[in-house]
Amino acid sequence: MTSTVKKDEAHVVFRGVDKTYDGKTMVVRDLDLHVERGEFFTLLGPSGSGKTTCLMMLAGFEASTSGEITIDGRPVHNLPPRKRGIGMVFQNYALFPNMTVGQNLSFPLEVRGIPASDRAERVRRTLAMVRLEGMENRRPGELSGGQQQRVAIARALVFEPSLVLMDEPLGALDRRLREELQFEIRNIQQELGLTVVYVTHDQQEAMAMSTRVAVFHRGQVQQIATPEVLYEEPEREFVARFIGDNNILRGHVLSADEGQCIVDTPGGEVKAFPVYRCRPGEKVALAIRPERVGLAQPRTYSNEFEVDLRDILFVGDHLRMRVKVCGNSNFIIKLPNIAGHGAVLKGDRVRIGWGIMDCRALPDEE
Repeated sequence: MTSTVKKDEAHVVFRGVDKTYDGKTMVVRDLDLHVERGEFFTLLGPSGSGKTTCLMMLAGFEASTSGEITIDGRPVHNLPPRKRGIGMVFQNYALFPNMTVGQNLSFPLEVRGIPASDRAERVRRTLAMVRLEGMENRRPGELSGGQQQRVAIARALVFEPSLVLMDEPLGALDRRLREELQFEIRNIQQELGLTVVYVTHDQQEAMAMSTRVAVFHRGQVQQIATPEVLYEEPEREFVARFIGDNNILRGHVLSADEGQCIVDTPGGEVKAFPVYRCRPGEKVALAIRPERVGLAQPRTYSNEFEVDLRDILFVGDHLRMRVKVCGNSNFIIKLPNIAGHGAVLKGDRVRIGWGIMDCRALPDEE
């Protein structure tokens, strides 16, 4: 019986997926993911968080211990990698060094039975897509790292898959090349309407390229959201710490209602926005972005404190200042460089402040 793909069904689904190698340590635990068609979905997390294992299970190179993975609504547990119709891009390129660029791209077409009359045109068209026209006869060793990765991307696209998996594909490149290829990969994905599942530990890369991001920590997803929501509205302390810079203050809830809670910290009371239903007496972590803290005149902000500027670092377009406040001796403030480096000096005593909505009360995970 042939299964029919439903257009309104998620392209990739993980349902209750676990993975363990020794029967004791869970590398991935109770994973539920839905990746929509045409989405650029990134698995983001530190090394060892389980994100690459998830990608390998989806590709068919690893088997899940329990749970179900479906592609186009069909379970793939017993389906070998070559029959899943997936394009794959690795960090180390994985090109055949003894083959030319054209032969590297032609190989996946041959194994899928594409006629020789069509292969050359597909190779030519795909190389043009990654801006490598006319390089069919070169070998990988004659190319730069950036060009080799373009060939690897072209090889993953040449047989026209609807799903492409990328495992740290830009990790071996320098910063300029990484940024250049980020734009190119994103443009190709949007132009072709591909579903991309992308693995990286680079937060900036994930934020720049993704439709949605799943943040992994110790084998579990901490939060799935758009880059904007992850940055502005983290739901867990780990997410707040991992995505960009965040100052963390700790204290106990004195009072709480739906839109505000008051937290007792070592340096005084702080008004914050409760991300969850916290209760008096509960320990919470307060997350405040450095760029949301300002130098204040009295009664400018809901939260204001007088502090000494312990260090000032000039970073061109902004000043990065370190103070001690509410028990945090490494509290960072980013001040736009409007008046120049001499606007404030180390040792100055200043009033700083931040708003209630810029201070998120999260479950304490220390």
